[in-house]
Amino acid sequence: MLLRLEPRQFTSKRMQYASPLIAAVLTLIAGVILFSALGTDPVVALHTFFVRPLTSLYGVGEWALKATPLLLCAIGLSVGFRGNVWNIGAEGQLTMGAVCGSGVALAFWGDEGPWLLPLMLFVGVLGGMAWGAIPSMLKNRFNANEILTSLMLSYVAIQILGYLVHGPWRDPEGFNFPQTRIFGDDGILPVLLEGTRLHLGAVLAVICTIIVWIFMSRTFQGFKVSVAGQAPAAAAYAGYSRKKVILLSFLVSGGLAGLAGIVEIAGTINQLQPIISPGYGFAAIIVAFLGRLHPLGIFFASLLMSLMYLGGEQLQIHLNLPLAVTGVFQGLLLFFVLGSDVLVRYRIRLISQPKEA
Repeated sequence: MLLRLEPRQFTSKRMQYASPLIAAVLTLIAGVILFSALGTDPVVALHTFFVRPLTSLYGVGEWALKATPLLLCAIGLSVGFRGNVWNIGAEGQLTMGAVCGSGVALAFWGDEGPWLLPLMLFVGVLGGMAWGAIPSMLKNRFNANEILTSLMLSYVAIQILGYLVHGPWRDPEGFNFPQTRIFGDDGILPVLLEGTRLHLGAVLAVICTIIVWIFMSRTFQGFKVSVAGQAPAAAAYAGYSRKKVILLSFLVSGGLAGLAGIVEIAGTINQLQPIISPGYGFAAIIVAFLGRLHPLGIFFASLLMSLMYLGGEQLQIHLNLPLAVTGVFQGLLLFFVLGSDVLVRYRIRLISQPKEA
């Protein structure tokens, strides 16, 4: 007997939207099995992972704080994914946005003003867009695979960051630690909720989400991106330039990832360090697909993913479990989301293998 996947004649819209919920439930079941295998009470572990982080005002602030870069990166990636453009390098674009925006803060260190923070945000966006333009250019000019080029550029960006904080940008008064000067007050995003670290970047993320929703659903350029992804032949027949869709997708996703980077630096860390992200750019890929590439779905998916980051820290502190549990949960969630999507679009058929004569 052989197993074969056959396309379904009709795809249920209800099941398409239910598949993320099914994936979440399957992830919880897998979590029970995982914690039991680790010798930990699964009820206590799941409570620590999903509930304990939200039992205080500070925890709620951290929840929204970690959701901010995830939301910015994922909402940008969704534009390209809907156009069948596969940008896997949001982590590098986030890093370069942080580097470029921080360069402004360091260049004017000690000579600041109210103009500094908007300039940092603007340059951070430009840095992410410039880094995203590289794989789009390679794709359009040489037909290079954008998945590989955008992913490899992420590691190049991380090496550039490491060089700067260990070398020319290292704080001369930092006791030889690989970090830059701490930004001045004019280079730091204001806190929104007293007693927490939640800053203005969360509001910027929500505003950007609304703008992307309007762009994709109410503008002709957004319509072109959607058509290019759903019906490439129709887009070519209508004269929509594939190269322009690729460039636009990378500029939008790169710019928003760059904004996420400088927001994380100016709002949370307040200086450049060798590690500025626990993998927000990669996790945003899961967030985008878990949210069905829709702004509202991505908003809630970013909250779920940020809760996983907090839950992993709580497990490490209170139950002495490895922080890698967070990555395991993220991987399980992606696996079940993709598996559910496959079964929504395809059915499994048992095929009898012909007997040999």
